[in-house]
Amino acid sequence: MTAPQTNRPQVDKSHYAFGKYAFEGRFVSYYWQLKEVLALNPGSVLEAGAGDRVFGNFIKDNTAVAYTCVDIAEDLRPDVVGSVLALPFRDKSHDVVCAFEVLEHLPFEQFDKAMSELARVARTHVVISIPHFGPTLSFSLKIPFITQIRFAFKIPFPKRHVFNGQHYWELGKKGYPASLIRQKLARRGHIVRDFVPFGNQYHHFFVVAVSALDKKQESLV
Repeated sequence: MTAPQTNRPQVDKSHYAFGKYAFEGRFVSYYWQLKEVLALNPGSVLEAGAGDRVFGNFIKDNTAVAYTCVDIAEDLRPDVVGSVLALPFRDKSHDVVCAFEVLEHLPFEQFDKAMSELARVARTHVVISIPHFGPTLSFSLKIPFITQIRFAFKIPFPKRHVFNGQHYWELGKKGYPASLIRQKLARRGHIVRDFVPFGNQYHHFFVVAVSALDKKQESLV
């Protein structure tokens, strides 16, 4: 069986057109990307996967954080052309390393390798988001002078994933429970945040403190 080509772009720049890629829920994700990363007070951020540059442009235009983007797609004009499977950076070269809606574009057997690279380059944290499939039940209620009430949860529906030309796998589908990802991430550090935004139930965020793993390893020496 021929190995999948993961060192080539799956889409061109037109894929990121407004209304096609940048739908309402994705802007909710941009908010949480920025909120989670900036809450870590980084001096430098590396983003694997250029996308439509909303996250990166905000960082560069509105903060003093040193931002670098790496992507295999040259037409997206990343700062550095390279693969998440072999990041062309020194160990611990960036405070925070992030990959939003990127890892599902690799066969699942390459997840550990990609996470190993993200954790290697990160000085303190890795922040990722991954598609999480599943029907959602949500409720929101706002009454004047009372704090808004809202909740949401996914109804388990582990259908088999079929490769669609982009996603090799998704959380919530058969064989890919969130518990498996948590187990894999725990090998890279301490999971400090793990959530699905109310406004975009398709994206699951994880914040991993890789420095916690360094301390654990040091204590064993």
